[in-house]
Amino acid sequence: MGVAKYIKNEKDAIKEVIYQSGITVKPSYGPEDLERAGFSYEKDLGAPGEYPFTRSIHPQSYRSRAWTTRQYTGFGTPEETNERFKLMIANGQNGLNVAFDLPTQMGYDSDHPLAEGEVGRVGMAIDSLRDFEAAFKGIPLDRIGSGLTINAVATIMMAMYQAVAEKFGYSKNQISTTPQNDILKEMIGRGAWIFPVEHGVRLVGDSIEYAVKELPKSNPVSICGYHIRESGATPAQEIAYAFEIAKAYIENVTQRGIKPEDFVGRFSFNLNVYGNLWEQIAKFRAARKLWAKMLKEDYGVKDNKNLFLRGLFGGGGSGLTKEQPENNIMRGAYYALGAALSGAQTTALCSFDEAYTIPTPRSALLSLRTLEILMDEVGLRDTVDPLAGSYFVETLTLEMEKKILEEMKEVEKWGGMVKSISNGFVQRKVSRQAYEFEKGLQSGEYRKVGVVPVSEKGTAKDPGTEAAAVELHEYNEAWAEKSKANLKELRRTRNGKDVAETLKGLEKAAKTSENVMPHLVKCCHAYATVGEMAGVFRQVFGEWKEPDFY
Repeated sequence: MGVAKYIKNEKDAIKEVIYQSGITVKPSYGPEDLERAGFSYEKDLGAPGEYPFTRSIHPQSYRSRAWTTRQYTGFGTPEETNERFKLMIANGQNGLNVAFDLPTQMGYDSDHPLAEGEVGRVGMAIDSLRDFEAAFKGIPLDRIGSGLTINAVATIMMAMYQAVAEKFGYSKNQISTTPQNDILKEMIGRGAWIFPVEHGVRLVGDSIEYAVKELPKSNPVSICGYHIRESGATPAQEIAYAFEIAKAYIENVTQRGIKPEDFVGRFSFNLNVYGNLWEQIAKFRAARKLWAKMLKEDYGVKDNKNLFLRGLFGGGGSGLTKEQPENNIMRGAYYALGAALSGAQTTALCSFDEAYTIPTPRSALLSLRTLEILMDEVGLRDTVDPLAGSYFVETLTLEMEKKILEEMKEVEKWGGMVKSISNGFVQRKVSRQAYEFEKGLQSGEYRKVGVVPVSEKGTAKDPGTEAAAVELHEYNEAWAEKSKANLKELRRTRNGKDVAETLKGLEKAAKTSENVMPHLVKCCHAYATVGEMAGVFRQVFGEWKEPDFY
């Protein structure tokens, strides 16, 4: 969620401002505020590119390199998605952020009864390596990195990405992929989970261990505070819960005998920019500092590069409205501004029509051009951290740091993130906040421009919130028929013996503590389907039953 609460008097003057994280904002700030907060330049700020990295993880930031643009892309069949990939790359995008349809996310093949009506609807349909061959045909995988937005079956997609690269003649040492692969946030905020908590975390651990040993340029997990925030968390909770999730994954991997120094530098984050500009900027600055301090002080990480909080700051889906959708173009520009002023390394914007539809080519390119305008015309590459030294921003960053730590301590009192999710504690809190926020929108306590509170609808105060005509990216039933036909042909022509043998090896590994990743790569090369590989895990692990926490 995320707009501030403005308390006004009868003359519409602002009496009080309260941010979503619970921080009250004063009318003005001065040096006495920093002194009162105990601010230290060396301890709290420092030079860009130096510990604790509050200002930036790189000394020159955008002066040395503009941020990577990765618009979320994928729909229909792999062939259609391939065309969109190439359109975006031809227009300046320098990384891919791949969307998968719901059946793929849930480990079902396109011809499964539960996939009916969903094949290719909210992302591209992937059933086997043959589909990846079509999706990534002609994409230079040694130069273009790919984010794979998938979680429950992220190990399968990570293995498939390696397999398709090898099929195209690339070494696994050349490729860079970042599967989202954050199953704990799915259990908090999005719902695309399959396996019980402990088995889901085990698969994340397998992928991290495998990447450390076999995929030197890949980032095996993108810890996703973004969806937790979209589900009702405050900005402070978004960071706190993301860090507590990271700690759960760190614990799993260190129990395998791997030191944090050897893998935490490969973690990335997917964080949200929706909400009040200043609160978001303070959130990211505090997060960079806290992440570096936590890794250094709690886990003994020494190499500065392994202390960097890296990732994608973007999206802002909860900020979009169906009412007056063109307003979303302006919202996206300000979200991008917040990401840039926060020091994002990578960013992607939700397009203005996403409250209605998968982005059309026009809206996706508008989002890309918005990012380019900020880089090349507005001046966001001129200097590093232009807000550094602001009495307001530095005070707010310190206050945000305290709020994040408070939220982390609460999770630890509950027994840590794995236990908190298993018992439903975090889900209950986030869901309640989402409910209260929605009530606030309907009553007018919170304001979204162009959205009329329930209390004002039908009155003279109605500002006119009719939804403008939006070009829809219509769902095409032919996508499912094509995917089903391709599956039928695949099963007819592949080597059934190879498929059976590789799936048997996968089952054996899943039943023990052996890493499943090498077996998944073999399964993918044999053209086992996503449903078959996920089916092995379902048989061995079972499925998670969400706790009744209401």
